[in-house]
Amino acid sequence: MKFESTLSGKSYQIELDEKLTQATVNQSEIEFNIVENNPEKLILRIGTKLYKADNISVNGDEVQFSVNGSFLTVQVKDEDELLLEKLGFSSGSTSSAGTLAAPMPGKILEILVSENEEVKAGQPVMILEAMKMENELKAPADGTVDKILASKNDNVEKKQPLLEIKPRG
Repeated sequence: MKFESTLSGKSYQIELDEKLTQATVNQSEIEFNIVENNPEKLILRIGTKLYKADNISVNGDEVQFSVNGSFLTVQVKDEDELLLEKLGFSSGSTSSAGTLAAPMPGKILEILVSENEEVKAGQPVMILEAMKMENELKAPADGTVDKILASKNDNVEKKQPLLEIKPRG
């Protein structure tokens, strides 16, 4: 799996092996072990050092988390988005006003809202498991949940609509 990550204006080219035990970051190989992976945190061992990532949230291509107490915001693009950019096309946002789409392929673990429920932009509405991590998906707009288009335990594809919100006003 190939990705491009941008942190504090600096771009990183990342490739992960299928077993999720080795990464190549800007042509430097890094071996790692996933020590713990649960809804509250992810702990990685790289060499003799442990790195604890928690407070993880995903909104479109933006991932926010803390590592050993330092908060970070990273923009992440996958191979498809990078190819579209290279060809001169914009891949656009993974959500349009009122529609939440899956930011990546995965499995719906939990639906935190119900139809006709009032929500605020940024409010957690679903938990998506992807790449051995649980990702909190948030409402893209203020309004009322109009339709829930996925069910618990559904496997979903990237950009698949998951829920529609009827905006206020």
